[in-house]
Formats: sequence, structure tokens, C-alpha cells
Amino acid sequence: MSPNEQPFTNTIQQLKGPIVVFGASGFIGANLFEQLFRVRKDVYALTHDATKAWRLKLLDVPAENIVHCDILSNTSVKDVFERYKPRTIFNLAAYGAYSKQKNVSLTYETNVIGTVNILENCSTEMVYVHAGSSSEYGFNCTAPKETDRVEPNSHYAVSKVSAAYTLEYYARLHGLNTLNLRLYSIYGGWEEPDRLIPRLVEECRKDKLPPLVSPDISRDFVYVDDCVEAFVLAALRVNEAIRGRSYNIATGQKTTMRELVDVARQTFAVKQEPVWGSMNNRNWDLAEWYGNPDAAEADLGWKARTSLSDGLRQTAEWQVSHQYEERVLPAFQTPTLNPVISPIIACYKDAQAIPFMYERLVKTFNEMKVRYEIIFVNDNSPDNTDEVLAEICAKDPNVIAVKHSRNFGSQSAFLSGMEISTGDAVVLMDGDLQDPPEVIPQFYEKWQQGYDVVYGVRVQREMPTHVHFFYKQFYRLFRRTAYINIPVDAGDFSIIDRKVVRELVNLPETEQFLRGLRAWVGFRQTGVDYVRPERMFGVSTNNWTKNIWWAKKAIFSFSFAPLELMTYAGFVLTGLSMLGIVWQIVARLLNFDPNTPYGISTVLVLIMFFGGINLLGISFLGEYISKIFEETKKRPKFIRTMVRKGPQVYKTAAEINTLVEQRRSK
Repeated sequence: MSPNEQPFTNTIQQLKGPIVVFGASGFIGANLFEQLFRVRKDVYALTHDATKAWRLKLLDVPAENIVHCDILSNTSVKDVFERYKPRTIFNLAAYGAYSKQKNVSLTYETNVIGTVNILENCSTEMVYVHAGSSSEYGFNCTAPKETDRVEPNSHYAVSKVSAAYTLEYYARLHGLNTLNLRLYSIYGGWEEPDRLIPRLVEECRKDKLPPLVSPDISRDFVYVDDCVEAFVLAALRVNEAIRGRSYNIATGQKTTMRELVDVARQTFAVKQEPVWGSMNNRNWDLAEWYGNPDAAEADLGWKARTSLSDGLRQTAEWQVSHQYEERVLPAFQTPTLNPVISPIIACYKDAQAIPFMYERLVKTFNEMKVRYEIIFVNDNSPDNTDEVLAEICAKDPNVIAVKHSRNFGSQSAFLSGMEISTGDAVVLMDGDLQDPPEVIPQFYEKWQQGYDVVYGVRVQREMPTHVHFFYKQFYRLFRRTAYINIPVDAGDFSIIDRKVVRELVNLPETEQFLRGLRAWVGFRQTGVDYVRPERMFGVSTNNWTKNIWWAKKAIFSFSFAPLELMTYAGFVLTGLSMLGIVWQIVARLLNFDPNTPYGISTVLVLIMFFGGINLLGISFLGEYISKIFEETKKRPKFIRTMVRKGPQVYKTAAEINTLVEQRRSK
């Protein structure tokens, strides 16, 4: 907490609530959230897969105060605003500040598009405070004023300047209460252990020094508690006169590496001499990098109050109290990210249901606090499915739409989606909403317990009783005749682990029956009961002919019972024929009935009976031979003509194949 704890507590209580902190799993975001949450409980930590949430795990934050939100998805952001109705918004979500964050596209998407998505959901009654960066000044880094020219020298700096101008635009044209805080070198508790100050303090506690860059490199070091106070004061002091502006959060003191190490050695009584140049300078290291905080003091009433020596000492105390080496270092080195779930939706004549499916899926995954990529496979539907999916993809980069050249069937649609998916697990679903997204959390819970496949068991179908009866009887017959253990009443609706998906995709079969193959590949499996509702829109494409086709496909793919039945029938009928011959001979010799056989009807019935048996046997054999014939052709299981990923469209075979290969290699 701030040095003057009680007054700062009162200051936090003055903030308009509820409060949301985007990027709360980052270094500064975690400190801001922690200090706010100590005082009030209407504070929500928003985090996403781009950040490693080890800090929030160690903070032991209640689950209801951690909210999953993808700022690259306007839908996800909108859902947060609708559910929590925040009055104060702190945005500390960023990408590209560290050397290990090298994805240029993600830098601009997170820092600019993500900012726009949040601002689009803000109103004039809200307060928005943004975490900018001293990197915005770039080459003009020597105590610049906020009105001085910015000269960004990296993609990260350019993206942050863009975000600062975006805030100014929304303040001037839309009347939003926005402020941008250009943070200098913030340090303190919860900072990444591989950063300069944490490593320096950790080594000094052991009476040693870490590898060091050039002694002339300079920074402007601000203790994190002072930084948190700047955010709170900015949220309270923003008004019509200053909204849209940027403010330097700096001490105004230039501190070289030599001066930093001297202060550290003095503070911790370290005797070891520094070895300068034992670590290479970074590309952005500068000799005259410090800020001018005059405007922040004048307009916000903020001034850094923690000296460098006190800040280092407080950082050391934080490391001791938080069991730095036992808890923080392992959590940082082996963070556990929230998994990615890839629902794959087979779509055919489901255009009306798709928007509802999308909204319910996003809502479900946000409540589960997991990442997602939603894959819709348009199996050449004759309705306007393409237009509906294009609209969804345009607003959510986590949605992929695949289109097939013709109707290959739901099994091929699922395989097409599985091949292109990158999630830790996939969920197979029909596009008509008969597979309720709200059941997925139950699947997920079982999957988290170690099950590789969790399938839905239809304990009840909302359909006529006699139809439901026939469905149930088929599944029981199929289980008894199949040569593998097939779960009864289980359709395609299921969650399947990535390793099982790989096995299913790699199977060479052309004609696939997934619920059977899912059982055939093995692994640890279990079921979850659910009620299968009626189709929400339109008329089901299923009918008795199609159901019989499905039954034949299942039985002839995973059972030899028809062949065995004909074998048994052959033995029985041959035996009966032999008994009939014996009876005829005995009857003639003993003159039991001089008119045996009696009439032509007996002969006709026997001929038709045995002829029918022969035809049935040949038809069974033909079914198996036809499957063999189909497999020998080695035709592709499906042909994709287009793939949309967010706003990007892949149309040529070369583009699609490249995309698939890239995603399969992940």
C-alpha cells in the first residue's frame, strides 16, 4: 500500500464502482488490482490468454472477481460491460513491451484494436485510465514534456502512440473521460523475476550482484505503489478540461546503472564489485532516458514519494514476505495457462441458429474463464450461412468459418474442423442447437479430471415417444453387436482431448463414423447426461431413410454380426435341410404318407425362403465389399473452398493448404 495508507484507502473508496482492471494478471495490473481489492470488493480482474495469470493464482483471488475477457473480441468486451456495468475502467493490457514478445501483428491488435474495443463500450458516465509508456517518446527521451514531439523507435512505441491519439479522439469527439499515463521504469512486487530490479534485489539479498549492462545506461525508476496511486488519482481528477491528455508518471530523476548499483550496494551492504558489460545492452537502452512529471503534479496532484533506496528495500521485504524463491519463481517459470477449447459446429441449413449458437458459446466460455476458437463448418448449406458467418468472423478474430465444395455430411464436417483446430480440446456440436452449449462446462470439468473423451448421453430427447423408443433400442442393439464397447445413447456431442483428435484425424478411413471411431481409439472416456432439445429453427434434415442409412453405416463399420448371422443361419438351415431329406427317405420307405411332399406350395415357400436368405447374405456381403471399394479409391474426405479467420479470407487451394499446415504444426 502507499506510504500514507489510511488517506490512500479513503482515496480508493472515492472511485466510482464497479471497477474493472484490464490486464490484471500483468505486473502493474496485479498491483493495482490487489490494492483496490483490499479496500473494496466491487473490483474485477480481467485477464486473457495473452498474459500469464500466475500472479492472480498466487494472489488467491476469489473466482467471482476474475473475469476472462478477450479485448480483441468486441463481443467479449461488450459482454463484460453488460454483465458488470463498470464505472471506472483501468486498461493495463498490453503486448510487445518485452523482448520475448515478438509478434508484431499482436502488438498492434492488442495495443490499438483492443483499446478501441474497450472505448467503443464506454460511455460519458465512465472513467477510463490507460497505461501508456515512456517508449512513446522514443528518441526524444530526455525529460520531454507531454506536449513535446513523440519519436517512437519500435513497433511497441508506435502502437502506444496510436493508442494515445485514439484516447484523445474519443475524448474530443465522443466526450469520454479518458487519460493516458506514460509510465517510466516501474518496479516493485510482482514484477517478472527475470527483470532488472527483481534480479538485482534477489542477488543483493545473497550479498551478490547480477550481470550488468553498460554503467551509463539510464532510467527513471518509479516504485509501483506510487504508480498505483497515479492511476487512482487520475481516475478521480479527470475532467472536461484535461480529458484525452497524456501524463508522464516519472520521478524526474535520471538514474544511471552505476548509480542504481551504488544505491543497491549501500542499501543491502553488498561488498562485491560490479562487473560492467557482463550483459549485453538491449536495443532500447538509452543514456538519457528520464521524464518530466510537472504536468502530473499540477493537474493530478501526483508526485512520486518513494526514494530509490526505500523502493529497493520495500521490494526486498515483499520478496521475503511472499516467499519469492519458493512460490513466485516456480510460478513464473512454469505458468499454467487457461486452455483453448475449439468447438466445431457442423452447419447445414442452420443459418438462423448460428448467431444464437455463437452468443451462447461465447457466454459459456467467458463464464468458464477459458480461451476459445469457434470453428463453424458450412457443409455447402443452401441458405445464407456464408453471410451469417462472414458477419460473425468480421467482429470476432477467434471465429473460423470453413466452407465445403458440396455436402459431404456431418462426419466430414467434424473432421474438417478438427484438422484445422489448434485447441487443447475440441467440442463436436450440431449447428441446430440440439447440442446445448450450456452442457460444455460439465464436459470441461470431467476433462480437467483427466478424461480424454467426455461424451453426451441423451437421457431424454424432446421428440415423439415412439421415435425416442426406436433410437434407444438401436443404440442397445448396436452395442450388443459391435466388436468394441460403444456407449449407449451417445451421439457426436462430446469434448475430445488434443491427443485423441490427432489420432482421429490421422486415421486413413475415407468413410468415418466418429462416435464409433471415438470409442475404437480408446483412451480414458466417460459420459455426461443431458436432455437433447428439439431443433430451434426449421425442420430437421433427419428422416427414416437417413436414420436407416446411419444405422447401416454404424453396424457395417463396427460389427461383423451380419456376417456371423448368415453363417449361423447357413448352419441351421443346412441342418434342417438334411433333416428334411432324411424325413423324406424314411417316410417313403416306411410309407408314412404316400403323398409326401404334399403340393407345390411347400416347394415354392422353401425356394423363396432359401432365396431370400441367399439374397440377404449377398446384400450383407455387398455392404462390406462396397466399404472396401470406397476405401480403395482414397478420395479426400472433404474439399474446402474457403476459410475465414476473423476478417481474413483464404480462397485458393494453396492458401488454404498453407493455413492448415501452419495450424496442424502448432
